[in-house]
Amino acid sequence: MPSAGDTRTPERTSEAGAPRGNPFGARFVAPLYLGASLNPVNSSIIATALVAIAAALHIPVGDTAILISSLYLTSALAQPAAGRLAEEFGPRRIFVAGITLVLVAGIVGSLAHSLTALIVARVLIGAGTSAGYPAAMLLIRRRAEQVGHAAPPREVLGGLSITGAATVAVGPAIGGLLIGGAGWRAAFWINIPVAAVALFLALAGIARDPDPVRFGSPRALASRIDLLGMLGFGGSLTALMIFLDALPRLDWPALAAALVLAAALAGWELRAAQPFLDVRLLVANGALTRTYLRNGLTLMGTYVILYGLTQWLEVARGLSAYQAGLMLMPMGVLTALAARVVSRRAAVRWPLIACAVLLLVGAMATLFVGSGTPIAAVICVTAVFGLTSGAGTVANQTVLYQEAPAAALGTASGLLRTFGYIGSIASAAITGTAFHRGVSDSGLHSIAWVLVAISALVLVMTVLDRQLARADRHHTDQPPAGARNPGPAPSTEPTRAEPTRTELPRTESRSADMTTGTHTTPTPALDPARTALLLMDFQPVVLGAVPDPQGVLARAGEALAWARAHGAHVVFVRVALADKDAAAVPAHNKTFSQAVAAGYLTDGTAATAVHESLKAEEDDLTVRKTRISAFASDTDLRAELRARNVDTLVLAGLTTSGVVLTTLRQAADEDYRLFLLADATADPDPEVHRVLMEKVFPHQAEIISTADLAALSTAAL
Repeated sequence: MPSAGDTRTPERTSEAGAPRGNPFGARFVAPLYLGASLNPVNSSIIATALVAIAAALHIPVGDTAILISSLYLTSALAQPAAGRLAEEFGPRRIFVAGITLVLVAGIVGSLAHSLTALIVARVLIGAGTSAGYPAAMLLIRRRAEQVGHAAPPREVLGGLSITGAATVAVGPAIGGLLIGGAGWRAAFWINIPVAAVALFLALAGIARDPDPVRFGSPRALASRIDLLGMLGFGGSLTALMIFLDALPRLDWPALAAALVLAAALAGWELRAAQPFLDVRLLVANGALTRTYLRNGLTLMGTYVILYGLTQWLEVARGLSAYQAGLMLMPMGVLTALAARVVSRRAAVRWPLIACAVLLLVGAMATLFVGSGTPIAAVICVTAVFGLTSGAGTVANQTVLYQEAPAAALGTASGLLRTFGYIGSIASAAITGTAFHRGVSDSGLHSIAWVLVAISALVLVMTVLDRQLARADRHHTDQPPAGARNPGPAPSTEPTRAEPTRTELPRTESRSADMTTGTHTTPTPALDPARTALLLMDFQPVVLGAVPDPQGVLARAGEALAWARAHGAHVVFVRVALADKDAAAVPAHNKTFSQAVAAGYLTDGTAATAVHESLKAEEDDLTVRKTRISAFASDTDLRAELRARNVDTLVLAGLTTSGVVLTTLRQAADEDYRLFLLADATADPDPEVHRVLMEKVFPHQAEIISTADLAALSTAAL
């Protein structure tokens, strides 16, 4: 990554693998689609192999349900973990590592001769395939930014959904064909050629991650990825799976353990500096949380039919694995078609309502399916669920992309899949409970009644979700995703995300001087409700070091007045050292060791308070830091911004080469949209201020003046 003072003009074709023509051509998207499809195809292909595996290993068919739940549990844990690791170490690295693990898992499963060995293979498959989807989401966002697109084209994100949704539905058909011709081991060895092709395509078509790997000390690494949060999440989910797997017997100790661990996890994540599961965000961002629940319940209903009907067809109707899989082929085709249609629409509310209605219709139709039902009628019922799966998957992914904070897209994408896997685990429990005395028509009808209740709940949730209607109205005036940003060519260092909610209109910045507010190219408008104004280090001890302190302070006051008038969040950042903070400063820290020796950053003094002209109100956030960046590890700024659903920052502060430089760089790495108020920022060295404003900051932020704020916020209305 270029250093802060690097002023070289980036070359847009310098990145390895960057296309000369279509940036989202087959060379780039093929490995992403293939890698993202590995998990859903492994989720569904096993359905037609369970009976054959039970016969080969001389175990009851019910015992093979562990092969379903083990992959789902592993995937539920690994999806958000892979997203966090992709954010930390680079999406390409995690993507390639995941595919390599799938290759190994295919070999293990192909050679297995016991249920234990098959469980190990399924766990490895779950861990490896979990990297595909969250890493692909990050890679698509990165590619869009590198080529100057305001957002990824809808058809690219739609394609990611289509491959996932379609492979879930066609998995049984593929599995039936393979297992009918080559035996149950085909469900495992098929991963070897597919993973090998995906690995080759990824190495050839996806550019290397530009950032070097930063491990640091084990303690620092564990804190950055929130290892304790991951372990707590895994423990609570494992206990929940044990409870569900024991049904219809009620395993109360497992349920109690799940609840206790979940409570402990929530308490830990509220205190974590970089939480793995951002509890504050889930509470504050109802639209995102409802998306997770809606997706999980919808997939629960789909998988109940996928697994329950497949077993019923093989046992109650006497079909072979190949015949049962072939009957589900129309479901896969309609899944792909529905996903493609919905992916071309910006609106999501009506597709989600249609999805819920179809789920209810399919559930009620299943009540009338029995041993004497014509095969054509059974196929029609499965087709309804194909439409549900395709529409729901794409629409829920679209809502996720709009609502999730840009800084945590990988983890948020993984959590979307996690809720789906929780639904899948529950579906396996429902199927196992209904068929625990044998696969029969009455068991299928019991599944259908559960499905009626699930679909009714999804329908009520969707109809009553007002945020979906507001989001659709907001989209009607927006440019299509994939429209090119007419601004300057972006840097080839890791570029940062556009707004996670919608693409906002653009307006012309009026300033002409790079040191006071610079852009003459179109500047993206901002949404005050998702914006935070950071007023940093406006303290007497710092103001005395910059030229024209009263002028820069007055313009900071104008920015504060704008934030108050337009409903933007306000954050006051100040630097101050308590006694324990001063004692922790090492002698080799040149900046703060001198401050400690001089005693001019002592907390509780008038010199370190926010200047009296900048009055804080009750809803404002005040952050005390003990290092230069506002995102220093001892502050809770990151968690507070996520809790407020903020994805855009307006920065102003003292000094340009101090808190502004470090905070802007960190915020860029956190994927915030950034606006820098050049005339509300100053530095003791005017030349340093000029160089940063003209040569460095424009690669990460829009450089504007306080006079531009009113026009920018008005354009977003």
